[in-house]
Amino acid sequence: MVNVLIVEDSRVSRESFERTLSASRDYLVIASIENAANAEIACMRNKIDLILMDVCTADDESGLVAAARIKKNYPHVKIIIMTSMPEHSFIQKAKDSGCDSFWYKEQGDISLIDICDRTMKEEYVWPDSSPTIMIGLARSNEFTERELDVIRALAAGNRYEEMAETLNMSKNTVKYHVKNILQKTGFRSTIQLVAEVVEKRLILPKY
Repeated sequence: MVNVLIVEDSRVSRESFERTLSASRDYLVIASIENAANAEIACMRNKIDLILMDVCTADDESGLVAAARIKKNYPHVKIIIMTSMPEHSFIQKAKDSGCDSFWYKEQGDISLIDICDRTMKEEYVWPDSSPTIMIGLARSNEFTERELDVIRALAAGNRYEEMAETLNMSKNTVKYHVKNILQKTGFRSTIQLVAEVVEKRLILPKY
C-alpha cells in the first residue's frame, strides 16, 4: 500500500483526487491539505511514500519550494508536481527541486493513477513542453526563451534599464525584443501584453 499526501488548494480537486485514489487498492490517502508550507510537517508526522503537490497552493505558498525542502530531508518520498497553468518555467523548476514527475491536471493523455503507478515504479514522467495558449495573435510556443525572459521582466514591473542589467543585455536589445514581441502578439503596448500573460498565467513572476 502506498501512503499518499495530497497538497492542493482547490477543495473540488482535492476531493476528486481522493476519490480516484480511494478507488484503487494500491493507494491510501493519509492526509489532504491545501497549503504546501504544511507538507513537511505531514511528512514528519506520518509515513508518506508519495506526494501529489500543486505548484501554487493556499496563502501563495509554492509547492516547488516545499518539494525541494522535502526532497532534501526525505529523499525517499516520491513527489509528483501538478498544475493546470501553462507557465513555461515550471517544468525545469520542478526538475531543479528534485521532483520525480510532472502532471498537467487538465492536459495530456495520462491519468492520475497512471502517473502515480509509473512514478512509484521508479519512472520519471515529464511532459515534453508546457501547454500551448494564445497570447494575442501569437501561440505561446512561438516565443523564444529570451523573449519569455523579457516578458517575465515586464510582468515584474521592471523598467528597460533594470531589464538590461538583470538580463545582461543592452537597453537597445531589450527594446528590440519588446518590439518583436508586440509585433507577434498584435498588442499596441506592453501594458496590454502584461495584462494578457498574467491573466492567462503564461508568466507567474513569483514562482
